[in-house]
Amino acid sequence: MPYLGIQTNVEVGDKDSFLKDISALVAKELGKPERYVMVSVENKKMLFGGSGEACAFVELKSIGLPSSETAGLSRAICDFIKERLKVPPERVYINFADVRGNMWGWNGSTF
Repeated sequence: MPYLGIQTNVEVGDKDSFLKDISALVAKELGKPERYVMVSVENKKMLFGGSGEACAFVELKSIGLPSSETAGLSRAICDFIKERLKVPPERVYINFADVRGNMWGWNGSTF
């Protein structure tokens, strides 16, 4: 049910390793089973503040995402992106979305 999508203008070296590691991080930080976590990373041309320097846009959608935890999630995600992609946290935007279970389809039904 959690989905984390990353768009960045930085080339991601070992995408398999990157995706496995960020999937485990999302599961841990949200306290949800990793078997339900979906992650993606996309490399594309991007500007942030008029500059083409390293940047990223992240979206995290999940059922029951408490707003009280978004600051900690932001820190964990930014730390990961800084470590793995060398994108400074001040060049990362994160969009958090709490989705109602009946608005999240899976396995021919909804949650």
